[in-house]
Amino acid sequence: MRAQVSDDVVLVEITSEGDRDHSPLAQIGGTGVFVSALRDALVAGEIDVAVHSLKDLPTAWTPGLRLAAIPEREDPRDIVVARDGLALAELPGGSVVGTGSPRRAAQIRALGFGFRVDPIRGNVDTRIRLVQQRRVDAVVLARAGLSRLGRLHEVTETLDPLLMLPAPGQGALAVECRESDAVLITGLSLLDHPSTRSAVTAERSLLAALEAGCTAPVGALAEIAPGDAGEELWLRAVVAATDGSRIVRMSITGAPGEASELGQKLAQDMLAEGVGALTGEAGGNSA
Repeated sequence: MRAQVSDDVVLVEITSEGDRDHSPLAQIGGTGVFVSALRDALVAGEIDVAVHSLKDLPTAWTPGLRLAAIPEREDPRDIVVARDGLALAELPGGSVVGTGSPRRAAQIRALGFGFRVDPIRGNVDTRIRLVQQRRVDAVVLARAGLSRLGRLHEVTETLDPLLMLPAPGQGALAVECRESDAVLITGLSLLDHPSTRSAVTAERSLLAALEAGCTAPVGALAEIAPGDAGEELWLRAVVAATDGSRIVRMSITGAPGEASELGQKLAQDMLAEGVGALTGEAGGNSA
């Protein structure tokens, strides 16, 4: 589908494999299923710019493409939409919580509330309708998605990162173009938000060093705040067993300019704690 939005810009709607196939992401491959079709169109010259949800973007570099801009990030936290306006901790034991993300499922189980976590797929409407129809008691989603749809009034709780760390890159967009298009790269660079880029670089560097990809139960959140010697980047990460029986949380701080190195260092510290056995358990950090 094409939509003319100005004399210079045409929007091209592309349906990804992840949009067409509602099977669990681990079954259809997980990594790249929401971005491959856009990237193919970019390489083929059918489009000039692709806009992705950054958390769906594989960490491996794709020859011929350039991540030209990462705009300012939306709130990266996860939210709950629950029956009767309840918060997660207010739901009784045995309640059914729906999520398509092993990262969320693992952290929910690790909270010890005694919930049954059921896998679900589909867009925001589909997932919230499950709550309205009382087929599940609650669903967990990305706050950024509901914010962009103007549906934050349906949120019953925004989850503190101390309880639930988001997916690496969650809440951020990735604007990608061909590496050969220097003029377009220069123009798109105006959209780049340096603090956001530093934060998500740290998160994605950790993910890459864990060799986990976007299909593993890994959460990470980097924030930049004033420190004694200037701005500091604080990176927190979690890796959990899918059944919630084991959870490893660690953090690191350093200069924003060392974002990639900080992510790699924290990943090495976590691997030393044995999280490598956990990252291959399951897949899917869907919306």
